[in-house]
Amino acid sequence: MSAHPERPVGIDELLERVREGLDRVTAEEAHDAARAGEALLVDIRYAKLRDKDGLIPGALVVERNELEWRLDPWGSHRAPEATSHDLRVVMICNEGYASSLAAASLRQLGLRRATDLVGGFQAWRAAGLPVAAAPPA
Repeated sequence: MSAHPERPVGIDELLERVREGLDRVTAEEAHDAARAGEALLVDIRYAKLRDKDGLIPGALVVERNELEWRLDPWGSHRAPEATSHDLRVVMICNEGYASSLAAASLRQLGLRRATDLVGGFQAWRAAGLPVAAAPPA
């Protein structure tokens, strides 16, 4: 054990540190990359927000608590879309905070191209990009 324990890091500082290592994308960049087949959009918002605000057509919906299991290409519970550690994934939360932390977690699993959407779903919608109504429960 170290004689000088590492000082606690607040969430704002942690978020800043995490984002330094991400090549974050705008809504338009994410849309273009997904349309070109160059990125997988992953919506980690919880069901209530998806029901309220809608879905991004073509995005894989994976709730945050299942993310690492579903996106690990070597995982026994992986989604069919999780094909490689080289896969470019763009994490999308509601406003672009939790998605940064999610992308950092995926990078720890070896998904070196994981990143997130600046401003999250709200920025996507504000940019006038496609949104579909959530299917009825």
